[in-house]
Amino acid sequence: MDMDGGMVMGQNKDKLPGGCSRISEEAEITVRAGHKYAKEFPGTMYGFSEHEWRFKPCTRLTVHFINEDNIRHQWMMHGLPKYLYDKGMFHLEVTGPAKISGTLILPKEDRTYLVHCDIAQHMEKGMKGELIVGKGSGTFPTIPGVTDAAIPDNYTPAPDGKVQPAVAPPTAGVEKPGESTVKKSDQTAAAPSGSWFSGSLVLGMVLGIFGTPVALRFGRERLSGMTGGDVLAMVGGFLGHMIDITLGLISRLMHSRGKKK
Repeated sequence: MDMDGGMVMGQNKDKLPGGCSRISEEAEITVRAGHKYAKEFPGTMYGFSEHEWRFKPCTRLTVHFINEDNIRHQWMMHGLPKYLYDKGMFHLEVTGPAKISGTLILPKEDRTYLVHCDIAQHMEKGMKGELIVGKGSGTFPTIPGVTDAAIPDNYTPAPDGKVQPAVAPPTAGVEKPGESTVKKSDQTAAAPSGSWFSGSLVLGMVLGIFGTPVALRFGRERLSGMTGGDVLAMVGGFLGHMIDITLGLISRLMHSRGKKK
């Protein structure tokens, strides 16, 4: 980081990600950031000149980031392999008006990466995008000009003129005409207790038999050219990611059970 507020974090010009035997192509993009790029998107304050980028796996990408505002802005990319990029990030930051450039090598996997400005409230006010490698792995919601909101705003009055509730009213315990009076707990108790276990066991065996050769072949390809330290860092990052997913699922399950109570 220089004294004028410019910073490049996670730059990688030469070290190939696991599974990349060579650089597939050289690419450069110029991304402008500023207040004026939010004008065409109601409800936003900041924006990028583009909000989506697509590249081949193993591309060496140079990003020229131009900040046209008189404040700090960032072009930060998340989810990269931690054995190559500290904290899984590639990060350009500059206090404008000014320009800064940095280079990274994209991983081999088809994946969609979040790009945003991490200055407080800048992403929430529109400064976000997505970078798609290969076929990608889906899209993020609410990317300006690219994807819709996950939960769209609805300000249309109901037929009777009343404002529609932000959250649907609870229906638990309300019996509809003609609805059975049998309790859900009784229905649950009547279900075969061993059906879920036996089905999961069979599915696990099938996945284990047919998936193991594929996983081994992918692992050899993915780990080619990596040192022991790189492998350990990648495995640690993967385990950390799985723990985060598991904790998130447990949190959602407990939250949903709390609502039912």
